[in-house]
Amino acid sequence: MKLLVTGGLGFIGSNFILDTLSRLPDYEIINIDAEIEGSTHSNLKDVKKNKKYKFVKGNITNQLLVDKLVSKVDLVLNFAAESHVDRSITSPKNFIKSNIMGVFTILESVRKHKKKIIQISTDEVFGSIMKGSATEEFAFNPSSPYSSSKASAELLVKSYVKTYGIEAIVTRCTNNFGPRQHLEKLIPRTILFAQNDQKIPIYGSGKAIRDWIYVQDHCNAILEIFEKGRWGESYNISANNEINNLTIVKKILKILGKPSDFFYHTEDRPGHDLRYSLDSSKIRKHLKWKTKFVFDDALEHTVNWYLSNRNLLKKANSKTLVPIPWKSGTRK
Repeated sequence: MKLLVTGGLGFIGSNFILDTLSRLPDYEIINIDAEIEGSTHSNLKDVKKNKKYKFVKGNITNQLLVDKLVSKVDLVLNFAAESHVDRSITSPKNFIKSNIMGVFTILESVRKHKKKIIQISTDEVFGSIMKGSATEEFAFNPSSPYSSSKASAELLVKSYVKTYGIEAIVTRCTNNFGPRQHLEKLIPRTILFAQNDQKIPIYGSGKAIRDWIYVQDHCNAILEIFEKGRWGESYNISANNEINNLTIVKKILKILGKPSDFFYHTEDRPGHDLRYSLDSSKIRKHLKWKTKFVFDDALEHTVNWYLSNRNLLKKANSKTLVPIPWKSGTRK
């Protein structure tokens, strides 16, 4: 099996590549990545010399390059995306280009060469859910340019399945955490600030709830889906670990031996969704998938991973990661 992984230098993509090559050594993987924010070759240093792995620098909006690479593989897994909500609010154009036009470019190549594609999406396409959990059939209700671009990508994929008959699957996952995540995200950012003896900035009340899943569980789910899933379907992936941001920060502070009140509140993000929640009974029932990692254990492992990779923390400037003071959608 030959795979094209897009955005493989990023957090989830790199973990997927490492996991797949470890578990399925006969698989071959081509990784295309534009080396933008959040991408780093250090994430895949362990497979750099693996003959089953090849890296290609390039952007998924480059039709000629994507066309060439898609023709060589059996399946495309599209992890590539601008994914930070904060940046999507201040600079939405990049998200439209990557998350919509990039997917369009890939779909055109998939259609031309009659290949298969798995589109990695997000729970954020459903917006804030106050009660219950979103099934695969829930209506989209995105709140940010980021989530809107991901919802648009899903609609494009669905249209190509219906109109052109391509074989595609969409996966939607809840908040990932684990090793190799970009320092702009909540958990690694909290670790960075705490290690620099700086109080942790928290949006608003800190009561925004996310369902947290360890990245390894997400990767396992994707493997199950492309081995057993039905083409043309979508699958929600969740861990049933609904925890608010303030609690996450306090858990990390406890692991690091910092005071439980070592944080401060900032102005909230515009359009900040209060709660995301996915119903993943479909993948659990039909594909027999289930999570393997206990949240608290996985969180402690994640903290220790960053502490053992202090070079990442040393290179970062915590001042640049302070939540943006919002005013008319621009930085103050």
